[in-house]
Amino acid sequence: MKNFVRLVAFLASLIFISCGPLRTFDADTIVLTDKDATRETKILYRRISEIGKEGIAFGHQDATAYGVGWKHEDNPHEIRSDIKHVTGKFPAVHGFDLGHIELGKSHNLDTVSFALMKDHIREMHKKGAVITFSWHLDNPLTDGSSWDPSAAVSEILTNGSQREKYELWVKRISNFFLSLKDDNGKFIPVIFRPYHEMNGGWFWWGEGNVSNSNYKQLWKETLELLQSNGVHNLLYAYSPNIVSSEEEYEKYYPGDAYVDILGIDIYNHGGDEVFVKNLKSNLEIVKRKAQSSDKPYALTETGNNNFGEGEDWWTQVLYPGIKNSGISWVLLWRNDSSSHYFSIYKGEISEEDFKEFESLEEILFLDEVEDIFN
Repeated sequence: MKNFVRLVAFLASLIFISCGPLRTFDADTIVLTDKDATRETKILYRRISEIGKEGIAFGHQDATAYGVGWKHEDNPHEIRSDIKHVTGKFPAVHGFDLGHIELGKSHNLDTVSFALMKDHIREMHKKGAVITFSWHLDNPLTDGSSWDPSAAVSEILTNGSQREKYELWVKRISNFFLSLKDDNGKFIPVIFRPYHEMNGGWFWWGEGNVSNSNYKQLWKETLELLQSNGVHNLLYAYSPNIVSSEEEYEKYYPGDAYVDILGIDIYNHGGDEVFVKNLKSNLEIVKRKAQSSDKPYALTETGNNNFGEGEDWWTQVLYPGIKNSGISWVLLWRNDSSSHYFSIYKGEISEEDFKEFESLEEILFLDEVEDIFN
């Protein structure tokens, strides 16, 4: 039934496309954080808004770089995915992390090469995938990791002791974004989600390690640096960790003029019942903010921390928590190994349930989003 409905939608889209929606698309009606955003970036924003009306796009972090028991380098001529191994379909949303690009490294903190990222992003973009980036950058004051909580934000703001270093770091990340081009030489539009989970205390930019005013200033100055470096192919996403109120959600919010997409990160730490409750309450908070600010929104990170438990976790836990929530996508975190993973893989205890989850009308994979305003 799902495939029939999708076929009807696809045929309808062909009729719509024949009328030239992109040719008649008025880019000036889309107002983004970056006033000089490319036309393609505005189209991506429109696509994300439209996807949220159709259903929930399924996403996975590092989906094609590695999975449980394999790495892309093992068979570089094939683009693989744990999700595709189970369902025959690629995720609709592909997440990558830029941590360590600021250091001039060739691989990120999870050993994924930036060259590989670019190759896979080009291929997935051609197929209609949505690409999103996080940035677990090192502590610029101590040279420790993102998880070094030493206060550093004030030192990289204008006139700070590490400002020159930070400008170099942003220059390096800018060069990466500027290298993302399609076969026609146009910049590939992507989502950038910097300084996430700021209301938690585990990152150097997080709660207890930065004032909310300095955080907002860091956000604004980072965007200004990127744009002054000529980067105009980004949508900017704001995503705290789990919150208890709209006031907490907006504590570090830099303002509607500096954010394109609203998000939130929620993991299953406290058990299934608590997780579902948290999903429903938090997504309702984000929805209210999104409606008042007229922005699309998403579950920007999630996953089951109770590895190997719950044969029906997808249909009986995750889906009830996100059903009819209005989010444009849900991004499951990475599959590192059989002892540390957040999504599905071949042979995992909930494999059959994931297939049921995939068949749900509301859940969209790559083949189901590629023609949505594309």
